[in-house]
Amino acid sequence: MKKKGIAVYVRVSSTGQDLRSQEPDLKSWVRANGRGQDVSWYQETFTGKTLKRPVMEKLEASIRAGNVGTLVVWRLDRLGRTAVETLRFLDGLEAAGVRFVSVRDGVDAGTASGRLLRTILAGFAEYEREVISERIRAGIARARAAGKRWGGRKQGLRPKLTPKTLRSIRALLKEGTAKAEIARQLHVDRSTVYEAEKLVGAGR
Repeated sequence: MKKKGIAVYVRVSSTGQDLRSQEPDLKSWVRANGRGQDVSWYQETFTGKTLKRPVMEKLEASIRAGNVGTLVVWRLDRLGRTAVETLRFLDGLEAAGVRFVSVRDGVDAGTASGRLLRTILAGFAEYEREVISERIRAGIARARAAGKRWGGRKQGLRPKLTPKTLRSIRALLKEGTAKAEIARQLHVDRSTVYEAEKLVGAGR
């Protein structure tokens, strides 16, 4: 059986200044809890808003390969994800049998504090979805009140699947909103939502 190790994910600024504040706590945790285990450090300096970070992708590939038994971060915000994405990420770790530890937050996914965190994140995730949905509905209402149409068609798009509608559907799909709910909110039929999903998958 493959022996799983500890992965330590450190996300720092491009200057690396906050590495000094994270390293002592992380090394202390590893010394106390990682005896006899292989420890791999993943240091991320990518600071863009996108979640497609090079080092994070390497870490996720290692998790999928079954090489990681425990993932340790200094603080939850080092993941830099929204509540929706953080919850989805933690669900993925649980499905892969990976223990998650946030040192400064005192969170261990297998403890009562970890279960409380998931409950809180679930609440925030629902809130984020509602906020996004409300913003989209408000934008639609403003456009209609101003007598604006939903933009011109892109070649190959259905009449109702305008660029603006496609962007709205893409955002709602990313946040995990059900297709039927998306169709209801945007006043399009489900086939339009499915068509948009195919286009998003194709990178359009």
